[in-house]
Amino acid sequence: MTKDRYVIGVDLGTSAVKALLVDREGKVRGEVSKSYPLLHEKSGYSEQIPEHWVEQTVEALRELAQSLGSGAERIEGISFSGQMHGLVMLDREGRVLRNAILWNDSRTTEQCRHIERTLGERLLEVTRNRALEGFTLPKLLWVRQHEPEIYAQADVFLLPKDYLRYRLTGELHMDYSDAAGTLLLDVRGKVWSADVCEACGIDPRICPPLAESAALVGTLLPDIAERTGLSPAVKVFAGGADNACGAIGAGVLSPGVAMCSIGTSGVVLAYEEEKDRDFAGKLHFFNHGEREAFYVMGVTLAAGYSLEWWRSVCGGAGESFDELLSGVGNVPIGSNGLLFTPYLVGERTPHADGVIRASFIGLDGSHGRDDMSRAVMEGITFSLNESVQMLRERGKSLHSIVSIGGGAKNDVWLQMQADVFNATIVTLENEQGPGLGAAMLAAVGCGWFANLAECAAAFVKQGRRFEPNAAAAEQYSRLFDVYRQVYAATKTLNERLAPFRL
Repeated sequence: MTKDRYVIGVDLGTSAVKALLVDREGKVRGEVSKSYPLLHEKSGYSEQIPEHWVEQTVEALRELAQSLGSGAERIEGISFSGQMHGLVMLDREGRVLRNAILWNDSRTTEQCRHIERTLGERLLEVTRNRALEGFTLPKLLWVRQHEPEIYAQADVFLLPKDYLRYRLTGELHMDYSDAAGTLLLDVRGKVWSADVCEACGIDPRICPPLAESAALVGTLLPDIAERTGLSPAVKVFAGGADNACGAIGAGVLSPGVAMCSIGTSGVVLAYEEEKDRDFAGKLHFFNHGEREAFYVMGVTLAAGYSLEWWRSVCGGAGESFDELLSGVGNVPIGSNGLLFTPYLVGERTPHADGVIRASFIGLDGSHGRDDMSRAVMEGITFSLNESVQMLRERGKSLHSIVSIGGGAKNDVWLQMQADVFNATIVTLENEQGPGLGAAMLAAVGCGWFANLAECAAAFVKQGRRFEPNAAAAEQYSRLFDVYRQVYAATKTLNERLAPFRL
């Protein structure tokens, strides 16, 4: 009976929803991914239609249930991971009022400055984070200013995965790890902040009920159960933010453990127990999916996206990443004197700058495609290293880092991470990212394990290790010093160019 029970982890990403069917040994028994479009009406705008999330998730769940045939009744629980910060607004009837505004939307600079002027140092004291364009509160203020007729109808706001879960269960909740990314949560107190709401003119009644990530928040609605082929008795658990669930799925559940994730954006994340540790807003400080724990995080906005952009420019969508990167191992450290800064959509850590844009520095006629491909990889890794260095400067010991995502699929890049970070890089045998973390929350919620650490011991399997090369690490240290000068050298130029962008 230990192998014939299942949970599902649903990861609602930026470009697709991924659903994993996981058994009691942590083995993935089924996987379905369904994509949906992004909408870019204007430069800096990034939106999606929430109904697309629901349609594609229902279809993914249906396919997983079909794969088990009559065994679908043995699926016990579902939990969720999702893209952070996005804004979904509902009226009193639970209807969506406008397209969702996503985490990578950068239209809210004016609102961020208003929040800073209004709250001053109190913002960091309460929310532990600076006002950045991607966060949810600035989006609410933007809608209030530019679409007042829509804002007036709002009865509640949700984040993307919380809206999806609402549509499956009919229950409104938001977990702490995702709420921490709204800029409305008292992160230490784990309550919606009356101070922030009052200062910004937000009615706290539009904030949904809060829940722990592994909390049982409902069961499937009858029509959803019928459409998916799942039992209406399936238990549904709150879930967590994608980065919190990624940490869970990578086993980042104790001090001294860190993770590097390279997806569309890039993340360096470390576990934190002390709720009063102060990073002065230089790094994000969020509630973990683990009860009474936190995590510290730095973000590169265009990590994997930089590589996708470069592939589209020089190779076309038909070329695989393996083909694009096949020659980078033959290019020396430093890409023959070429640097790339991955600021294609602005930057988050450490600069929090929505205007800065990417640069190739040192480009000359001798450089070819492989040089530029390696420079893009090195630039992404240097950007992530800025977060690694800030964590170390603030007392975090990072001798070993779990690498997941696109950067864990290329041996040259894994060794590059080891050398640039000057740390042992560990891969995972069964890497499934945030989806596995969501499944682990469901497994704990169903009572399979006493806690997430016990679940991780069974579910998370470490793979290969890449040790830093001392000579390479020294070379990268010198190159990193040069890289860190590029931002200041190009900041004013980009500000002067900004009015010319479409």
